[in-house]
Amino acid sequence: MLAGAFLVLAAAYLAYFNIAVRISDSAACARFEDLIKLGAPGRAAAHGERALAMRIRNGASAEEAAALKAALGEAHIDNKDYKRGAELLSAALTADWARNLESRARILLEDKLARSSIHADDLAAALSIYATFLDRAGDAASTAELNNSVMLEAFYAKQVADAAPLFAETLNHAGGVTGAGGVTGVAGVAEARLTAAEEMASLGAFFAMREDGQYAAAGLLSAAHQIRRAALGGDHQDTVRLTLILGPVYRDMGRLTDAERLYLEAFHAQESAKGANSPDLSLYIKLLSGVYEQQGRLTEAQALNEHMRNLFRDAFGAQRYAANQTRDRRKDVNRPVSQYFLLEAGYAPTDLVSAAQYSIPVSKAPSLDEMKLRLAADPGADPREANMPARLAHLISLCRSESGERISLRSGYRSYQTQHGLFERIGHKGTVTPPGMSEHQTGLAVDIDVNGRFMRQNDKSYQCFEENAFRFGFILSYPPGNDYLPGESSFEPWHWRYVGVSTAQLYREAGPHHKPQEFLAALPCYQEQAAAGVFPTVGQPDNCLNQITTAAVSDEDAAQPDSETAGSARILNTQARGRT
Repeated sequence: MLAGAFLVLAAAYLAYFNIAVRISDSAACARFEDLIKLGAPGRAAAHGERALAMRIRNGASAEEAAALKAALGEAHIDNKDYKRGAELLSAALTADWARNLESRARILLEDKLARSSIHADDLAAALSIYATFLDRAGDAASTAELNNSVMLEAFYAKQVADAAPLFAETLNHAGGVTGAGGVTGVAGVAEARLTAAEEMASLGAFFAMREDGQYAAAGLLSAAHQIRRAALGGDHQDTVRLTLILGPVYRDMGRLTDAERLYLEAFHAQESAKGANSPDLSLYIKLLSGVYEQQGRLTEAQALNEHMRNLFRDAFGAQRYAANQTRDRRKDVNRPVSQYFLLEAGYAPTDLVSAAQYSIPVSKAPSLDEMKLRLAADPGADPREANMPARLAHLISLCRSESGERISLRSGYRSYQTQHGLFERIGHKGTVTPPGMSEHQTGLAVDIDVNGRFMRQNDKSYQCFEENAFRFGFILSYPPGNDYLPGESSFEPWHWRYVGVSTAQLYREAGPHHKPQEFLAALPCYQEQAAAGVFPTVGQPDNCLNQITTAAVSDEDAAQPDSETAGSARILNTQARGRT
């Protein structure tokens, strides 16, 4: 009798429970929450949908239903129903409820929405979210250190970095992206697809800077290139700009045929835009020659180099380089500076001037030392025009006109003491060089801001600097793959160094690609060869690079870096090794 009574009571309870969860939104919601805790998202989702429907039927506003939508959306995503999950999360995140969430909690929900959108074949939605993350990350997107627990900007950048495997799986990095829509999940009018391409390019440039982002970068950048090429044409500057990011990625992956195709198309586009005799073509000639050399096509590579020298001879004169004169290069504008060539702690330029006086846009108070630069006037020339600040002002004006972007000086001169303090305070973020290794101490280096944050590879301004900076005496100090600075990665697309017009031209024409410090260390050798009309031959050993040696300077001139940052640092002294 007791057993029978228990069964009757149990049946009655189950009947009541089943009725309750079907007529009471609070009961259905409680059951939903219990099943979530039990790790049963599929069963939970059914009760959550019932609870949501009842709340809406009972007059609940979108604001009142937002929290349940978010939780239900996560349940659907955990159950691999990505489309419904994304729909619910998107609705919840547009409500005022989401704005009141703690920042990191909201970011994690947006990240989950982006990931589920990719799984639901809505790539455009994911691109929009991650591109927004990248904008909000600001300078943190340019550093290798993303595990900072305090900086919200680093948290944004980390979510993007963690999405690399998903982008690599989604986009076909090996053969581009095909199909009627061009890119899966990116359809619609041309304007929308070009917006998606811009977001792909921005994200691809971010991943290209990271050691673990190669495949994600290749997928995003190749898709963006395909969209732009189809919508704008291969000769459009926005299409060409991607070559400077995607080409090196292909080279690093060993996809030399793809890199060759890109560089050839970019060269012909710029040839049409700038004229067949423009020295600006030298950038693309050098990139293409490098690919040919890697492919073993030495005759073709040499022919390209000869063509570039003809362009330089016509543009800058047959006697464009002079042999190095006897002097101590430690005071020169073209001395190398890196962890291998340290600056002495007492080094300080004596010809600092305010950048603002030369109409250079500055991002800080003009009176600060950081907004000062060396005058570095050319000997015997008009010091009002033939100097570093005037040339930087001309370069920025040119690139601002071409790009339409806001370009400003982020940082110029920093003393050894200032650099030491900065490194002690924020060196762990990866954006500050240890003292003695910074080119900023020379007053010849500039960090460039674009639209209020560090210049990035995807910026139109970066393309302009890459093509034109050598005309004004500037080179990219820390190119991809360099080891000039300690840390995981020292590629800095925002950091440009003045070495003088003649030296910058020689580096573009005859220097080893992406080896500026090695070139500067061996500069007297390159100058002597160029003055004699002798240039390195493709496929032959570079005698100048093979002659690089270093030696210690006298005790009073030697740098005294901290022992933990100095490593095997050495200081260049051309007199000590007998070179003039």
